[in-house]
Amino acid sequence: MVKLVIDGKTVQAEEGKILLTVARENGIEIPTLCSHETLENTGACRLCVVEITKGKRKKIVTSCLYAAEDGIVVDTKSDRVLKVRRFVMQFLMARCPTSDVIRDMAANMGIAPETRFKPSEDGKTCIFCRLCVKACEDVVGVSALGFAFRGVDKALGTPYREPSPACIGCGSCAYICPTRQITMSSTENTRSICGKTFKMKACSVCGRYFAPEEQLAFISKKTGVDLEALSVCSSCR
Repeated sequence: MVKLVIDGKTVQAEEGKILLTVARENGIEIPTLCSHETLENTGACRLCVVEITKGKRKKIVTSCLYAAEDGIVVDTKSDRVLKVRRFVMQFLMARCPTSDVIRDMAANMGIAPETRFKPSEDGKTCIFCRLCVKACEDVVGVSALGFAFRGVDKALGTPYREPSPACIGCGSCAYICPTRQITMSSTENTRSICGKTFKMKACSVCGRYFAPEEQLAFISKKTGVDLEALSVCSSCR
């Protein structure tokens, strides 16, 4: 265990645990868009910056990547921290001017809706956090999504912008997307996402449609569990 100070509060934490997690465990909220407990952090959004003092040296770090150390002093709301966050938030508002999530977050941080940067006109709300890509690869175990091109032309999507044969319709990318760029629509017995429409499987007990047939087939193949055993919804198991 190590001892450190966060916003004037002395706390203890496991050595190596990231500052963002330590702060949350002690009731101190730090804004972030790209951090999720099921995935390794990448520091993509840069909103979770904090200022640490180590000896006589002070520096700005991303709290989702910096590990707790003994004796450091962490300030989550210093003038330097707030200045960096305002800059990052203005950039995000310009990149995604139509995003309700980002506008609401900016308002909660006391940041005016006007931005020094020219707003994007592509209508997209993707902040390139890679949560959807990592969830698809690391959690689900397929690689249906990725990024193409570079610079201002960088875009999220399926390979060659065609429906991906790897996609199983699980919806993990839509669930984890912090700005709701990825959308999913459903009828009683179908689900549409990433340019594909999937037929849903009806529960063999209650008859409720609960999962795409391709997703269940993928799980069966990956785990060795009989497909018939997977044809029961979680409520009826």
